[in-house]
Amino acid sequence: MLAFRRLVDAIEAEGSAALVTLARVEGSSPREAGARMVVRPSGGFNGTIGGGALEWAALKAAQSALKQGRGPAIRRSLALGPELAQCCGGRVEWRIETFDKRDLDELAVIASAESQGPATLRAVVGPDGRIERRLDGERRGDGLTASLPHGGGWSEPIGQGARAVYLFGAGHVGRALALALAPLPFAVRWIDSRREAFPARAPANVAMVHAPEPAAELANAPDGALIVVMTHSHALDLEIVAEALRSERFGYVGLIGSATKRARFFSQMRAAGLTDAMLAKLVCPIGLPGLEGKDPAVIAASTAAQLLLADERLAAEER
Repeated sequence: MLAFRRLVDAIEAEGSAALVTLARVEGSSPREAGARMVVRPSGGFNGTIGGGALEWAALKAAQSALKQGRGPAIRRSLALGPELAQCCGGRVEWRIETFDKRDLDELAVIASAESQGPATLRAVVGPDGRIERRLDGERRGDGLTASLPHGGGWSEPIGQGARAVYLFGAGHVGRALALALAPLPFAVRWIDSRREAFPARAPANVAMVHAPEPAAELANAPDGALIVVMTHSHALDLEIVAEALRSERFGYVGLIGSATKRARFFSQMRAAGLTDAMLAKLVCPIGLPGLEGKDPAVIAASTAAQLLLADERLAAEER
């Protein structure tokens, strides 16, 4: 979640908002340190710190803080078992910060940096008990890159390092998959040679690309991108898949279709010079094994889960 963007949106809509952060986690916890939730005065919220009794208590505390108005950050440490009857057994410390329109300019700068990808904030508790933040280093040419006026503090990562997904095909399954990927940590480039195949709107993390030569889009795809192919044409599917496998630089190459389609494509790609090592990287059929539903939404959910697994595997390899 782009927490600072959500903060700005909430303050512009309702005049104030609270930011709940899991500042520290010890032992078992439903979410990791750094998990955040933005709470509005109306009761609406975005994000999660783990659900259950922990989240319910944090929402209640955030609403109470908002009623008191903009003030110092509030910290509370809770043992999940004894105090909240949650079976996780660990201990968490949450921090609640309240903001109003006086904070919009500073929050907007952070939100802008957050939306452009991963970045780091330096944070410290100021003399008034509120958290002061600055962008780390000289990444942006604005006042927020200056040093904090107080010693100590901590680092806070912001922004999402979204994995690139190149989705070829805007048919029924393509539309369902674009929607399934909307809340997930992916930057989706949705490609089709038919301009009219696209819907009027797409999720915020999805860019619709009309490309008369879809396979040519692979040339600009980043290393480690996830490639999903489901066009209206088997010949086009073959062209894209062969080019993706030949490059040997993508983290996942998936093709919608049956085992029969896979065997036919293998025969044609071998004839075109692709090696068995290249062909072994093809995922076809796509989706989690054992989930046999053919409804577009089912295929999309299964494929989205498979892409998450591929992303986690690649992230582990890249560390």
